[in-house]
Amino acid sequence: MKKNKNTFWEFFASVKLALFCFFTLAIASIVGTIIPQNEAPSFYLQKYGVKAAEVFRLLNIPDMYNSWWFVSLLSLFSINLIVCSIDRLPTVWKMVTMDNLATKVGRLEKMTPRQQFGSPKPMQEVVAEVEQTLSDAGWKPSRRERDGGTLLFSQKTPWVRFGVYIVHLSILVIFAGAIIGTLFGAKGSIMVREKSIVPYYYDRGSQMQVPLGFDLRVNDFSLTYYDTGAPKEFRSDLTVIENGQEVLNKSIVVNDPLNYKGFTFYQSSYQAYDEYWITVQNQNSGERKTFLARPGTEIKWREAGVTLGIVNLMQPDRWGRYRLKIWFSDGKGEPSVFWLDGETLVSVERLDGAFAFKSEQLFATGLQIAKDPGVWPVYIGCTMMLLGLIIAFFLSHKRVWVYIYDEENKTKLLVAGSANKNKVGFESMYDTLVEKLEENETLQLSKV
Repeated sequence: MKKNKNTFWEFFASVKLALFCFFTLAIASIVGTIIPQNEAPSFYLQKYGVKAAEVFRLLNIPDMYNSWWFVSLLSLFSINLIVCSIDRLPTVWKMVTMDNLATKVGRLEKMTPRQQFGSPKPMQEVVAEVEQTLSDAGWKPSRRERDGGTLLFSQKTPWVRFGVYIVHLSILVIFAGAIIGTLFGAKGSIMVREKSIVPYYYDRGSQMQVPLGFDLRVNDFSLTYYDTGAPKEFRSDLTVIENGQEVLNKSIVVNDPLNYKGFTFYQSSYQAYDEYWITVQNQNSGERKTFLARPGTEIKWREAGVTLGIVNLMQPDRWGRYRLKIWFSDGKGEPSVFWLDGETLVSVERLDGAFAFKSEQLFATGLQIAKDPGVWPVYIGCTMMLLGLIIAFFLSHKRVWVYIYDEENKTKLLVAGSANKNKVGFESMYDTLVEKLEENETLQLSKV
C-alpha cells in the first residue's frame, strides 16, 4: 500500500519551486540593476512615461529590494531550501554513516571498476599484507569476517556529500545578512564645505537628519584634471572627532573610503563656490592668516593693520584655473593691486617689507554614507558558498572494498571501488592502488 504523501510538504520540497524562485529572483535583480533605484517620482515620470511610472509605483520598482513581493520571494526561496534540505538529509546521512562492511559480495562483483586476483599465499598472510598495503597507500581499512572470507573496506571524504547543504546554508546566511542590513543599516549622503564639521547626515529615503554619534570634519578638498579638462581625481581629507578628540584621519578618493564604527564614507561628488581661501603672510614677522573671501567684500586683519579684498574675478576655465584681482593695503603708502593666478604664490613688496599671498577656491565635498551591519554575514555566507561549491563539484566520496577468500586451494582477491562523482579521476586513483597491490612481491598476485 502506498504511503500517503503530505502535499503541502511536497510543494515546498519541490525542485521546480526552487527553480522558479531562483529564475524569478534573477530576472528581478536584472530589472533592479537596469532601472535606477530610490530616485524621485519625477525621475521615473520623465524617463519612462506616466503609465510605466504608475506600474513602477504599484510594484514598488523604485525600491524593489525592499518591496513586499521581492521579500516574499526571498522568504519562499528560503523555506524551499530549508524544506529540501530536511527532506533529503536523512538519505545523505544514511549514505555517509552506512555500514559498508555489510555490503553483499554479489554487489561487489557487479561494481565498476573491479578486478580479481589469485595468490598462492595463505589467506591470513594475504589479508595482513593487503591491509598493510592499503594503509601505506593512504586507505586505512576496517575489516570483518564475511561468508567464509575477510572483507576489507576503506573510504575517503565521505563528508563531501554534505557540500550541497553547505551551499544551501550559505544562501540562507546571505539572506539573513541582507535582512539585517535592511532592518538595521542606513544609507544617506551629505555635502560638507571645507573646514566644516558635521555631526549628522541626511537619510536617503526620508531626507531627515540622522546623528552619526561623532563629528566629521572636512579639512581640505583637492581636485585635479586631465589634459582634456575633465575631472581626474577629487580627494577629501577627513578627520573623525569623538568626545572632542581627533581619533582618525584619512584622505579618501573614489573607491577608497573611510570606515569608522560601522559607517563607510565614500567620495562621490563635489561642488565649487564663488568663495576663495586667501592666505596672507607677513614675510618680515612671519605672521600668517587665512581668510574666506567673496568678490566685492572687504576683509580686515586688524592685528596686522591689513585690509584686502577681491575686486575682480576671472572664472575658472575647464582645467579649474581662475584669476583673482586683489586690492591690498597695510596702511602705509598706496594700496597694491595685483592678480593671483590659481594657487600660485605671489609676493608683493610694500614700504616696510613684503607680503606673500596664495588663494584656493572653496569646495564642498559630497559624501555617500552607508552603514550595513549585515555585511559580515554576507561575507561569511559567500565564503561558505565558495567552500560548498568546491566540495560539491570538485570532491567526491571514494570507497574501496577488498574481499579475500579461499577457493580451490587458492587465495583469491576481489578489489572493487566506487565514487559518487568524478569517476574518471577515481579510476586513476583505483588503478594506482591496484598497481601497489600487484607490486607487493609477498602477495605474488596474478589476474584471474
